Amino acid sequence: MKKLSENIRKKDDSESLLKWGSDWTNGYRIDPSLIVFPEENSQVSELVYYAISNKLSLVPSGGRTGLSGGAVASNKEIVVSFDRMNKILDYSEEDRIVKCQSGLTTGELQAFAVSQNLLYPVDFASSGTSQIGGNIATNAGGMKVIRYGSTRNWVAGMKVVTGKGEEIDLNYGLVKNATGFDLRHLMIGSEGTLGLICEAEMLLTSRPPKQKVILMSLDHASNLTKILRVFSKDINLSAFEFFSDLCLTMVEKKLDIQSPMHQRSAFYALVEFDEDKIDKVTDCFENCLENQLITDAIISNNETQFKKIWALRENISESISSFKPYKNDLSVKISDIPEFLEEVDIYISEGFPEFEVCWYGHIGDGNLHLNILKPSSMPIEEFIKHGDSMSPKIFSVVKNKMGSISAEHGVGLLKREYLGYSRSEDEIEYMKSIKEIFDPHQILNPGKLFKS
Repeated sequence: MKKLSENIRKKDDSESLLKWGSDWTNGYRIDPSLIVFPEENSQVSELVYYAISNKLSLVPSGGRTGLSGGAVASNKEIVVSFDRMNKILDYSEEDRIVKCQSGLTTGELQAFAVSQNLLYPVDFASSGTSQIGGNIATNAGGMKVIRYGSTRNWVAGMKVVTGKGEEIDLNYGLVKNATGFDLRHLMIGSEGTLGLICEAEMLLTSRPPKQKVILMSLDHASNLTKILRVFSKDINLSAFEFFSDLCLTMVEKKLDIQSPMHQRSAFYALVEFDEDKIDKVTDCFENCLENQLITDAIISNNETQFKKIWALRENISESISSFKPYKNDLSVKISDIPEFLEEVDIYISEGFPEFEVCWYGHIGDGNLHLNILKPSSMPIEEFIKHGDSMSPKIFSVVKNKMGSISAEHGVGLLKREYLGYSRSEDEIEYMKSIKEIFDPHQILNPGKLFKS
């Protein structure tokens, strides 16, 4: 039986097992056998060889901010935490490429970019906690996809340890590389089922002009895409977010603030744009007002107002966390958003009138976050059963729109049974075959994405 090196840090106390064996997903048993903290690539390879020799499984763990159970360990797996692999290894000013270990947080990469007077543009509310390796593993998107795309767009290369224990170096940071299959993109979004991401070469870009934000209120979801069409016609928007009035109410309570809007509405649209486009934005606002697409609006006049308006969107998830929401991270084509929202709302209100629903998300890329709040009197187990029973109908609506049951949090444990709503049987079989090649012993994040 192969032994694990004493040089690899380990924890097996109950508090550590619970902390590192879980993510932000509710309702799963947490039962890992050990937490390990490698500090270099060779130790990650050693862990894989150890797992193969001892017929054990490995669950990679980053910032654990996922909402699909992708980092949950419930069957005595060894959790591989990348918390100690958190260094910036190199920076090329000419290439604008940062080489870093996968445990570096998104916020730390963003801060380094600022120190170089540049920008790492992938951004989300969990940037202070989420790690680059986890972002890559789920192809995380966030709030600026409309302008900058998702994580995939910013990965110039990576080093990965496969389920065979081999370390492979993918793409070398090249801009052009027409030498067959780009395995880098195969790893992106694979949820740790094909390899353990150890290092990444991340691209930076120029900082945009100073930004402003406009927050608009609207009575009908059907107006969201119409507003987007007006604003995006002549303006390169940085973000186009939305949230429901219930979300705003929850944030007001959590932060003990009052809404800056003069009147309440069913929905709110938040648009970030370059400050030098203010005249065009004003024209767009007046257009929307004249055509009764919006009822009210405010524009940030300084950095303090800018941050306060963004806080209304960024604090939604934390504000509703005490309600143990049943979450769904969905996407459809932008043109299908209004009809999709209406269909799901009707289904929930008619079938489950006791449930309140918080909608928010990224209209600019079709990504909608559905949050069903648990009634205070309902046991969590009963609530989760209700949520599970609702998923097939909701996912059927997604399938009819040719959408995705997971836009940016992955499939994990939560949605593996429903993968067929977004992928064909042939696609799933091809994915399983690919996993066999990279992880023949089926030790990497087993049971995630699809059943092994």
